[in-house]
Amino acid sequence: MAERIVGLRELRARLSHHMNRVKGGDTLVITERGKPVGRIVPVKTSLETRMQEMVQAGLLAWNGQKFAPPSPVARTRGERTVAELLLGNRE
Repeated sequence: MAERIVGLRELRARLSHHMNRVKGGDTLVITERGKPVGRIVPVKTSLETRMQEMVQAGLLAWNGQKFAPPSPVARTRGERTVAELLLGNRE
């Protein structure tokens, strides 16, 4: 979201307000006498939790099942790998 700069005195005076901003996704840079001394960042949630939140917000349609790995787009003939074929073409 956004990165906000907050003085230490301001952080102490309005801690609840600033923590609500962090919960909302903002990052706080804490300064002391104008110099950055720390950072408060939101905890990253799991992918499944974020996807459930998007479903609830109507931004995503998901049945809750795990994603299947995609099938290979191309296959090689013989024993050589795609990487070996590419390296052979570069020479």
